[in-house]
Amino acid sequence: MIDIENELRRTAALPAPLPDLTEPAAAARLLDVAYATLDSPVGRLLLATTPRGLIRIAYVDHADEDAVLAHLATQVSPRVLAAPRRLDEPRRELDEYFAGRRRQFELPLDWRLVRGFARRVLEATANIPYGATATYKQVAGVAGNPRASRAAGNALGSNPIPIVVPCHRILHSHGGLGGYTGGLDKKRRLLAVEGYSGLKQP
Repeated sequence: MIDIENELRRTAALPAPLPDLTEPAAAARLLDVAYATLDSPVGRLLLATTPRGLIRIAYVDHADEDAVLAHLATQVSPRVLAAPRRLDEPRRELDEYFAGRRRQFELPLDWRLVRGFARRVLEATANIPYGATATYKQVAGVAGNPRASRAAGNALGSNPIPIVVPCHRILHSHGGLGGYTGGLDKKRRLLAVEGYSGLKQP
């Protein structure tokens, strides 16, 4: 009897779970950007989506999550809300990719954070197949300016949707790694996930 009384007291002291405000916020048009996090083999990721599609993947294991959200609030909409269920499909596809069970993402993308030549570079990059690579010069050429390798590198360095838009597949012409927003260790790991073994030293 005493045990039951103690258990009742203990459970009564627990805070009530917070209500899920995702659907009411969406119905009231107060949810323009939904986000969630994912622990992955290349670190903690923040994923954000809009009604148009996936708009952001950010490496936040060594970065400021609040800064990423503030940028989305400024550039897209201040109506940003943690809504993990809205990110179920991107998280599932990423988990499958890291487990070696997915070779192509099937997610709609929201490209509004990139424009002009940078967007053309990233669209060209999105078409590079799993396990293949291209050079900065090649993607610059597909984007319309084969002499703009440096500008292509800048566009890839500010890719708002890494992994899904696979900027890790872009290498220097001589086979070196080049750069990567998440760091070269992450780039190597992503290429290793895809079985690419033709790397030279950067």
